[in-house]
Amino acid sequence: MSLENAPKHIQLAVDLIQLLEENQMAADTVIKALAVVQQDFQRKLEAETTNIAS
Repeated sequence: MSLENAPKHIQLAVDLIQLLEENQMAADTVIKALAVVQQDFQRKLEAETTNIAS
């Protein structure tokens, strides 16, 4: 499967990995940052779900 045909979340993951590797980010820093990003987007998803259900 080529990346062009991959699901959007896989394409995004590959782009993020490339960006982080190109900037030589330390693995522990990346993991901590991704946890913050995940929490932020989880809140946004929950808010969207709540707004749709209302």
